[in-house]
Amino acid sequence: MLDQIQLADGISRVEIAHHTGLTPQTVSGIVRRLLDEGIVREDGASRVASGGKPRTTLRINPDAGSAVGLHFDPVELTCAVVDLLGLPLVVKRRPTPPHASPQDVVAAMAGLTAEVVAEAGVPLGRVLGLGLATPGPIDQDDGTVVAPPQLTNWTRVPVKRMLSEATGLAVTIDNDATAAAVGERWSGAGRGVPNFAYFFLGTGIGGGLILDHQVYRGGSLNAGEFGHVSVLPDGPECYCGNRGCLERVVNPTAIVAEVHRRLAERGGGVLAEPFERDPALVDHAAIRLAAEAGDPLAGAVIDQAAERVASVAVSVANITDVDLIVLGGHGISHVEKRYVGAVTAALATRPLSRHIRTVDVALSPLGADAAVVGGAALVLHATYSPQLSALLAD
Repeated sequence: MLDQIQLADGISRVEIAHHTGLTPQTVSGIVRRLLDEGIVREDGASRVASGGKPRTTLRINPDAGSAVGLHFDPVELTCAVVDLLGLPLVVKRRPTPPHASPQDVVAAMAGLTAEVVAEAGVPLGRVLGLGLATPGPIDQDDGTVVAPPQLTNWTRVPVKRMLSEATGLAVTIDNDATAAAVGERWSGAGRGVPNFAYFFLGTGIGGGLILDHQVYRGGSLNAGEFGHVSVLPDGPECYCGNRGCLERVVNPTAIVAEVHRRLAERGGGVLAEPFERDPALVDHAAIRLAAEAGDPLAGAVIDQAAERVASVAVSVANITDVDLIVLGGHGISHVEKRYVGAVTAALATRPLSRHIRTVDVALSPLGADAAVVGGAALVLHATYSPQLSALLAD
């Protein structure tokens, strides 16, 4: 019912009953509980059906609660406070302390969280919890991060417990790409879409799956590792043990290495002069900006990466039969159109079911904030989904 109210941004009890198949009496009972708890509000507007009596419009009350989202990327920490609609009130970023111990990183997380909550002006009593979106793999049973490949000294770190003790907040933890998919379902491109896959392109490549309106996590709760689909069987060895994994050949480090190789071989374009002065100037951000400006060399490397992402998107569509693929993450900033175009073209021509229907492609409206909003959305789901089940059971 919260989905129906949020998606419609104004809906009557009668319309809820029609869309959900619940009886009017059941809907009225649940709405009464939601109103009492302040989760839903009546906005005072009336909708009149032809020949019928006025219908009161229901909307989510965004001020009913707030959640903190924290995205732990190997190079950047991002923290946000969101309202009940998943809309960010404050977002702040800080570099992840390089080569720091887990204790030092958690201390930096706690400091950033306190700063953001204070700036948002939200009393701690109204903060429902903190959702941490982190690189995996994750052991959900005890809230530990288990040896992420891009993080040294992170072998079975009980980050959930450590962060809860450091902040005084209840902590929910999930893979960053899965969290981003939850964020898309709550307040992004996946709202109301029963089946979609989310590709997170950041420091690494991750994925999340929503199937039949449910987050699909798999047996070990680490499903959606799209970055470890092999796209070059004879390609470079990946830390996971495969060769030519998508993440291994299209992550920022790989893109920078390929651009540097081409510049060293033949030069040319807007990146040649800075490369000659100092190769470090030609980083991933500079390459994306050059591609956006039309530089042929940078554009060719980005397009090659986009085609490889598109190949994995086709495989995901063939295996899961999703309705939508969403692309997001800070790794495609300024070159979003190139990635969306490549994936759209591939999904229109290559999946087996394309003659029945074409899988849609969307750019995440949450952009670089997808994972941090997703972290907060983890809290909203954990807080409200069980209550809805209890309401229905009553």
